[in-house]
This record gives sequence, structure tokens and C-alpha cells, in this order.
Amino acid sequence: MNIFEKMVGLDRRWVFLFLFVVVTGAYFFRNSFSVNVTTTREVRSIYDFVENLDPGSKILISFDYDPSSLAELHPMSRAILMQCFRKGVRVIGVTLSQYGAGMVEEAFRKFGSEADSLYNTHVEYGKDYCFIGYRPYPGFVILGMGENFRIFFPRDYYDTPLDDLPIMQGVRNYDDIEGVIAITSGTTADMWVIYGNARYNMPLALGVTGVMATDYYPYLGNAIFGLIGGWKGAAEYEKLIGEKDAATAGMPAQVAAHLTIVLFILIGNIGFLLSRRSKKTGN
Repeated sequence: MNIFEKMVGLDRRWVFLFLFVVVTGAYFFRNSFSVNVTTTREVRSIYDFVENLDPGSKILISFDYDPSSLAELHPMSRAILMQCFRKGVRVIGVTLSQYGAGMVEEAFRKFGSEADSLYNTHVEYGKDYCFIGYRPYPGFVILGMGENFRIFFPRDYYDTPLDDLPIMQGVRNYDDIEGVIAITSGTTADMWVIYGNARYNMPLALGVTGVMATDYYPYLGNAIFGLIGGWKGAAEYEKLIGEKDAATAGMPAQVAAHLTIVLFILIGNIGFLLSRRSKKTGN
């Protein structure tokens, strides 16, 4: 076996080990080099949408993911919430993921506390935000909220009647809010497009995992007005709000991982071509 055949037949375990070392090194030494994050139009459109809202305006954010997708989607949730709290935009929170309720409740408390410290404000539950909780069967819930939030959510996550919350005064359905941002790691994104935007024509934006993003680009400008894709999209949003956090910190590791994968693809293809040429020449 010559060197070219060894390149082609490299044990994948060595590839995984090398990738692990590179990503780990890039993360722990992330302060030694920075990644220039360029903002894209689809992410900026969501930022501009929130930024142009008047204080006191209300939006619905649906956190449709569970802890398995937390690392990728939580940074974009934080960035959007921090912008809303800074602007005085009121947030109605909901989750259509059966494992997401506790995670979302904790996120509201944590990010609300951060906003208090950073912006010298007081984010108050029931006035500045609320969390109406979880209900199963996302398609039905999305349709139901289009008629009346109280069909599926007569009470919030803490068992308080929705009509007792100041933020819900005058809010019946999607017509009474400025728009919906759905942050999702599954097929719930399709349901928001089909049962939310197509049925009720409310402004809709999506935040999705990196592997999902390409599936939703065709909807841009039609069913959705903006799209945040994975860590890169979250890092863009952090740049727009001027607060570097988890997504920005993870970008060096992500870039290093992508470059390593490209390197091994090149090595494999070069090895294959040279091995085939070697066999033809009899060497």
C-alpha cells in the first residue's frame, strides 16, 4: 500500500480525534484570535423589525426547542429577548415543545435579570413579558391562538388567568400583536408557516438550527420576513445588538471545525486521484 492509498484509507477515528483536538483548542484559545462576523440581510431584517417597534408594542416569541438544541438556539433567544427588554417591547412567550417549558421559564428569569443589570431597568413579569406555557399538538395550538389565545391558554405557566395579566389586556389573537418570532429545532417551523402565516397572514420570522436553515430560505420575502440560522445567525444578532455572548465565543471553534473538515475532504480527494493515477502507471 503506497502513501496515496493510505491517505484514502485513513481510519475515521483519527479524523474524529483530530477534529476534537482542533475544536477544543480553538474554543479554549478563542481569545487569541477573533472571527469577523458579517451580518446578513435575513438576520438584520429581524433586528430592524424589533428595533423599529414602539415601546409597549407586543410580539409573540415561540421557543419551540428542547435542551438538546439549547446550545445552538438559546443564544439567539437571549439576543432577541435582550433587545426587546432594552427597547421596552413586550414579549408574550410560549413553547410548543413538550420538554421546553422549564427551560423557557428559566431563560426568562435569567435574561430578565441580565437586562436589569445591563440597562438599569426593571423587567416585570406580567407587564413587560409573560410565559403562557406549553400545550401539545402544535398545529392545533397555532390555529387556536389565531382565533383566541385563551382557547388553549386560559391561564399562564404560573396558573394565573390571562385576563389578570396587564400585558394580555387587549390581546385576543395575532391581530393584536405586531408579529411572531418562532425559534424552533423541528417541524414546528413548517406549522408556523402553514397554519400561522398562510392562514392568518401575521408577520413571521424564524430562528432555526444550522442544518435547517437552507430549507427555509425559499420562504424569505413571502411567508417569513427574516431568518436566523444556527450559531452563525445568533452571532450576527449579538453583533447587531452590540453584546457578544455565547454564539460569538463559539465562532472560532466553528470556523476551525469547518476548515478541518474541508482539509480532510481535500486530502481524501487528492489521495484518491493520485492513487488512481499511480495504479494506471503501474507504480
